Amino acid sequence: MPHDRRLSIASAVDAAIRRHGQETYPHECCGALVGRSGEAAGAHVFDVVPLPNTTEEGPRRRFLVRPSDYRLAERRAGEMGGELLGFYHSHPDHPARPSQYDLDHAWPTFAYIIVSVANGAAADMTVWYLRDDRSSFDEGNLHHGENPHSDTAAAVHG
Repeated sequence: MPHDRRLSIASAVDAAIRRHGQETYPHECCGALVGRSGEAAGAHVFDVVPLPNTTEEGPRRRFLVRPSDYRLAERRAGEMGGELLGFYHSHPDHPARPSQYDLDHAWPTFAYIIVSVANGAAADMTVWYLRDDRSSFDEGNLHHGENPHSDTAAAVHG
C-alpha cells in the first residue's frame, strides 16, 4: 500500500545536499539525514552528516554506507539532538528516481532523498520510501523550507 509521507527539510539542508552532489560530481555522494519524526506535519530534517562513498563497484553509479559509517551517523544524530531519519545520495546525469540498486539496498523505515546532478549542477530533488514488502518505492512529499521549530539546531555540518 502506498504511503503518503511528508518530509520537510530546512533550507540549509537543501543547500548542503545539493552542494555535496555538485562537489562529488561525476561520482555519487551520500550522507545521512538527521531530524525528528512524529511531527504532526511529518518528519523534519534539520541537519545532514556527509558520508564517504566507499563502494568498490564504481562511485560514479553506486554508493555504499559501511556499518561503521552507519554507526557514526546514528551517534552524530544523537549528539545533534535528533534521530537518523534516512539517507541522501546523488544521481549524476540521471533522474532523481530510485534505481534497482537503490531498491536492493534500502530499508523500509527510512526516507531516501535523491538529487539529480546534471552536468555538475544540482537539479531535481525527490524523497522516496521503501514499501514494507520491499517490492518498490513510493514517492513522498518533499517540502523545502525553514525549520518550523525554533528550538531545533539549524547548523548544517559539512
